[in-house]
Amino acid sequence: MRKLLAATVLLTAISATQAYASECGKVTIADMNWNSATLLANVDRFILQHGYGCETDLVPGDTMPTGTSMVEKGEPDIAPEFWSNSMKAALDRGVEEGRILYAGKSFSDGGEEGFWVPEYMVKKDPSLATIEGIKKNAKLFKHPEDDDKSAFYNCPAGWNCQISAGNLFEALKLEDAGFELIDPGSGAGLSGSIAKAYERGEAWFGYYWAPTAVLGKYKMVKVDFGSGIDAKYFKECLTNAECVDPKVSMYPPSNVDTVITTSFAKRSPAAVEYLGKRSFTNTQMNSLLAWMEDNQADGEAVMEEVLTNHEDIWVKWVSPEVADKVRGALADL
Repeated sequence: MRKLLAATVLLTAISATQAYASECGKVTIADMNWNSATLLANVDRFILQHGYGCETDLVPGDTMPTGTSMVEKGEPDIAPEFWSNSMKAALDRGVEEGRILYAGKSFSDGGEEGFWVPEYMVKKDPSLATIEGIKKNAKLFKHPEDDDKSAFYNCPAGWNCQISAGNLFEALKLEDAGFELIDPGSGAGLSGSIAKAYERGEAWFGYYWAPTAVLGKYKMVKVDFGSGIDAKYFKECLTNAECVDPKVSMYPPSNVDTVITTSFAKRSPAAVEYLGKRSFTNTQMNSLLAWMEDNQADGEAVMEEVLTNHEDIWVKWVSPEVADKVRGALADL
């Protein structure tokens, strides 16, 4: 009798698991070609597979081709980290036509941009957390090639952020204070300039963004322009190379969303609920990206780090039953 009962319970459990997997079905997840996106993709893959019974598959992705494919072809099913302002009109049209949905925020703080200085400078002189304090102490920020000028490290040439940073440089009248725009040549050159200054305890002032490994490794303070945020003006003028007589605004947060297809949403509402809750703060992601860089870790390795050593983060996204399934799968790794 006990054996029969046990067999019945086992068959019921198997049947329920199969039904759950069938409901979710095959799920394709875009693995974008930058570290925070591949972290999210691998975390989603593991949790959806082991917690929700999905048959998950990572596929290569990038912003424009992935967004276009989701809107026009309905695949892949999930883009875990989509900087949606980069093609907002197309995405919004996809939502209006019932092809895709915004499932939740990848980063609860949004993408963060600004002008930054090292934290150790602000601890020594709190006025350096403001643009007025920066201008009054311009001589601290030594130019690498001209002793008579001060250095502002700009976004690399060819990047969209070069336009907004250049317009703000003009609006803030930094040239009048003695600063000169320095093109770091590349993203690596920009991050390298921060690392070099930090390791020597030197002054640094320039553009950067989060979440990034750099801001996870090196504690920086975002400089307050004293202007507040005018998101409409920022978008219409400060991001435009033809912006005439630019005015000051802090950078508005960038929308970073998890985008899904409506076909996936219809067949697996439980998984969609998870994606709606799955979000990292920039501080959390900065730290994880720094760990990833220091350990030369790939997406699978950082997924294991997140799920094994940062349960306080991810357990809030799922039910206790799903959390137990994820823990069980981790134990088998």
